[in-house]
Amino acid sequence: MPLFLSQRNDNLTEWMDRPDCDAEMLQNTYRQFTTINRLLSGWSSIYKNHIKPILAKKQGRSSILDIGCGGGDIIRLLHKHCEMDGYEVEFTGIDPDSRSMEYLSSLDWPDSVSFRAVLSEKLVEEVHRFDIVISNHLIHHLTGPQLRSVCSDAEKLTRELVIFSDIERSDLGYISFSMIAPLIFRNSYIVKDGKISIQRSYRKPELAQQLPQKWSVKRMFPFRLLAIYENRDR
Repeated sequence: MPLFLSQRNDNLTEWMDRPDCDAEMLQNTYRQFTTINRLLSGWSSIYKNHIKPILAKKQGRSSILDIGCGGGDIIRLLHKHCEMDGYEVEFTGIDPDSRSMEYLSSLDWPDSVSFRAVLSEKLVEEVHRFDIVISNHLIHHLTGPQLRSVCSDAEKLTRELVIFSDIERSDLGYISFSMIAPLIFRNSYIVKDGKISIQRSYRKPELAQQLPQKWSVKRMFPFRLLAIYENRDR
């Protein structure tokens, strides 16, 4: 149980979420997401243990939706894994922030990857379905009602599985990040926003209380939480 981070602080606003944030710093932050998520977010393990088994049993092309895709680094990582394993997967990333779309449009993407500047509720209205729905570092941005709304959308959008990955708040995680991150990340919002993200994030029991029924929460090293929903009505 955290001592100085005993309470979640959802009153803080991350620098990159501010409309007047520095454009160059924001672009650098998107670029550096690739490094920090490769080091800490564990999506290669998530792919191996949760995503790959579903792709293996599917016949033909599968589909994955990333809600709040940011700089698109998780999609790029998963696309690489799928390509190496011989799975044909259509990826869709959504993010309502036009600055994210501007950054994504400056990069080269395979034909199987597309992006839209919409919220998840728009895809529900359009009656889209995806085999797997994911998000990374979205949960801590949301209030309780917002989280439950996105979870409800994800349930409607998935045929098989939803996995939302995020930070678990801890004193040790905060101290470790505060000491190591400044040595690696410069001229971006990674360090400032990383510390804010930890303060805004949930503990496992707190997140379990906020999620709808039929969702579960699992811990993952280091200082990670997975919110998981399996569509058993398929």
